[in-house]
Amino acid sequence: MLLELKNIRKHFGGVAALRDGNLCVEPGQVHLLLGENGAGKSTLMKIVAGMIDPDGGKIIWRGQKVQFRKPAEAAANGIAMVHQESLLAPHLSVAENVFLGRELCNPFGWVRRRRMQQETARLIEEHRFPLRAEWRVENLSPAGKQMVEICRAICHGSSLLIFDEPTSSLSEAETHEVFRIVRGLRERKMGVIYITHRLEELRAVGDRVTILRDGETVHSGALEELPTERIIQLMVGREVTAIYRREPLPPGDVLLQVENINRAPLLHDISLKLRAGEIVGLAGLVGAGRTEFCHTVFGLDPMDSGRILVAGREVQIRSPRDAVRAGIALIPEDRQKTGLATLLPTGYNLTMANLKSVSRFGFLSGAKERRVARTYMDRLRIKADSPKQLAGRLSGGNQQKVAIAKWVARGARVLLFDEPTRGIDVGAKVEVFQVMDELARAGAAILMVSSELPELLQVADRILVMRQGRITGELPGRTTQEEIMSLAALEHSSGRTEENSR
Repeated sequence: MLLELKNIRKHFGGVAALRDGNLCVEPGQVHLLLGENGAGKSTLMKIVAGMIDPDGGKIIWRGQKVQFRKPAEAAANGIAMVHQESLLAPHLSVAENVFLGRELCNPFGWVRRRRMQQETARLIEEHRFPLRAEWRVENLSPAGKQMVEICRAICHGSSLLIFDEPTSSLSEAETHEVFRIVRGLRERKMGVIYITHRLEELRAVGDRVTILRDGETVHSGALEELPTERIIQLMVGREVTAIYRREPLPPGDVLLQVENINRAPLLHDISLKLRAGEIVGLAGLVGAGRTEFCHTVFGLDPMDSGRILVAGREVQIRSPRDAVRAGIALIPEDRQKTGLATLLPTGYNLTMANLKSVSRFGFLSGAKERRVARTYMDRLRIKADSPKQLAGRLSGGNQQKVAIAKWVARGARVLLFDEPTRGIDVGAKVEVFQVMDELARAGAAILMVSSELPELLQVADRILVMRQGRITGELPGRTTQEEIMSLAALEHSSGRTEENSR
């Protein structure tokens, strides 16, 4: 065995993050590590990478019992971790990042930049990475940054590479490139631990699988012996279908009407309507302009021309404040950076969009805040110890529900969801879909941006498709992925469409 973890335990305060973590990895094996948010996956891997100390258990590396006190010790022994969020120095070149902290120097202490560039270029060519050693990291795509971290691990002789949600923000083409690289590492007899929430990825890269639930290993074995339905059941501890089907409602009145919005060079002549009770999907490839459209409607970015009408009345939206006053809300793609104040209590996050409701004579009322917070925690089934618990300590699914609940508390009727299930597990996804359905049934109009086509097919009443800043057509919710892709990828598609502003 390359790595064996036996009965690993870890507590944070009075909370058990790991009760009994077990895992074995062989050379030349891609080992999938699965579980819901809060199951202990990241904690277990941070222990392996020397980022935190375990409270108990054994780490056996190449047959020897070890404990890495810091990441440098793990790296020196051949263990590297590619994090979900890049930890690179953006202002430096690819080569400088590959050798960061281990720079090649001459006998006088001068950094040998040309030699570092040559070594990095050799590594890039050997592994067929779409990179150049001299490129600045800040100009790279998320996939490019991950490849730099992989280069860094290989360059320093790593034998075990840990991937934490490597494809959560990548396009389909970039995802397949990551798969190619992972398979190449396996062929070179490296060990790979691969954490993901995307069940459709499992059989593209995995050999074996370990599943954690509530801090304990509940299954470990060959992937081919485990059906997807059984994987889901083991992850959540109950029967959960991978298919969520929303029963559509007859659409009501038009709540949002967008006419001929232009914003050079990203958006071109976009028109659409959202009706009460509807969930409308917005599909497209990365760079199609979906997020930019949501930002424009919400007032984050100015439009050059066009009109926005809410409930039949034209509104001028020059800032998010204007959008909020008009009843429009945005649940952003990156909830931790732009959707929540993660270092503040959950109760504050739930009421921050409507402080007047929890104030008296201009002063915040703690009692009102707690009362309102508990109301929406119950309504959206948010699992938190209390309104005082920091939002950043909640699981990904519960963080997303807090990001939604703050706008529900505000009374928003037009909700723009940008990648609402990014980085959350299958059980939490179903819960978010249920919340969206309940909001639609209560009279809200919802626009759902998603790169996960199966999700759009499960949830949306109809699907609009964007390409290069334009809406190229509309499809009914019960369509196929092939029809969506024909509109998203082709210059002049003749796919089945309908009037997108009906």
